[in-house]
Amino acid sequence: MNSKRLRLAGLGCGGRTRTYLSLASRLPEHFEIAGAADPLPARLDIIERECGFPEGFRRFRTDEELFAEEKFADVVVIGTQDHQHHAHCLAAMRRGYDVLLEKPIATTLPDILELEREAERLGRKVLVCHVLRYTALYRKVKELLAEGRIGEIVHLSATEGVGPWHQAHSFVRGHWAVVERATPMIIAKCCHDLDIILWLLDDRCKAVSSFGSLEFFRSARMPVGATDRCTGGCPHVGSCAFDAHRYLREFREWLPYIFDRSAEASDEEIVDWLRSSPWGRCVYQCDNNAVDRQVVNLEFQKGAVAQLTMTAFATGRDLEIHGTEGVLRAGAAVREQSGSDILVVANDGTVTPFTTKAELGGYDGHGGGDQGLVQALHAAFTADKPSMMTSSLTVSIESHVVGFAAEAARTQRRIVELDEFRRSIT
Repeated sequence: MNSKRLRLAGLGCGGRTRTYLSLASRLPEHFEIAGAADPLPARLDIIERECGFPEGFRRFRTDEELFAEEKFADVVVIGTQDHQHHAHCLAAMRRGYDVLLEKPIATTLPDILELEREAERLGRKVLVCHVLRYTALYRKVKELLAEGRIGEIVHLSATEGVGPWHQAHSFVRGHWAVVERATPMIIAKCCHDLDIILWLLDDRCKAVSSFGSLEFFRSARMPVGATDRCTGGCPHVGSCAFDAHRYLREFREWLPYIFDRSAEASDEEIVDWLRSSPWGRCVYQCDNNAVDRQVVNLEFQKGAVAQLTMTAFATGRDLEIHGTEGVLRAGAAVREQSGSDILVVANDGTVTPFTTKAELGGYDGHGGGDQGLVQALHAAFTADKPSMMTSSLTVSIESHVVGFAAEAARTQRRIVELDEFRRSIT
């Protein structure tokens, strides 16, 4: 095992970069936090504090400032907005850095393929934050499938329950609400769900179809008399499920990701901030166009079929895989109903439960994947070849190809053949 300590630098210090750097700081035998760049000093303050005020921590306001300096780290963690990933990853690689890149890889397939070519030309390693591959749950599912516990896989059904508040926070009021400024919902939220399906089935997708739309978070569903802001005297304050005042109470944990003074701000200051913030708007009167429901149907080369359902109106991920010798069920519903994480039901009716455990703490919404990713980082970036990485750039591209093909299928109302689609983009 390589004992070299890796020096990490963050670019864009929102929630994702903070999570990865904070978790890495808990593994001092493997990592050193070298610095970060963000235009907001308060975010750099948070990084320093959460990482234990690392000695020699370097602060930069912009990506230009960071890349103008002599190379001072081994890996740049890129957690900027989707439309910035391409330029920032290119700049980091050309400056000599390896990269931990938040998904999606980029907002267009030509940009994604350019990053792959440039990484190969420069000999850089790029690890994509497809965190579900690093969860104890999905790793155990992968193991059980490899053991043949349910025989040959026939059908897989996965559900990504975004959650009503999460949908409103991120995809109605937030950064990913307008597809043209980010990426389609099936990429922005679900590229790692598609990645997990491809990983579990270990096969190439042959064709996709998809249906979905924005039906609920629009003006036609607006309650009578609602104002354009929750802070504007709306008569539905206190009764509306999406009342922004709930950021003061049961959804206060969401504030640090959007309001840098959330830890010390009074309720009055937060309400004042909501008066002008995008997150204070009525969810039925925003400029959003991201879908709030979508299904993707996938056909695979070896004959298996799969379906991914994305819905704003459920919470948590669920998985059901049908094989010739049984069924495997896993995820939120199984955990709630049985207390186990995975149930394998053989054709003779025998039920075998399995329980998995995440370590290190962190963001529970990814089922321990954030921690698993950080724990795998050291081995990934000290490996001899990029191909040895679990979620390398080359491996991760396939889920994006399938996702963009699914969006083409949805918007054009047709079946998309993947080989033909790949040819069209290369």
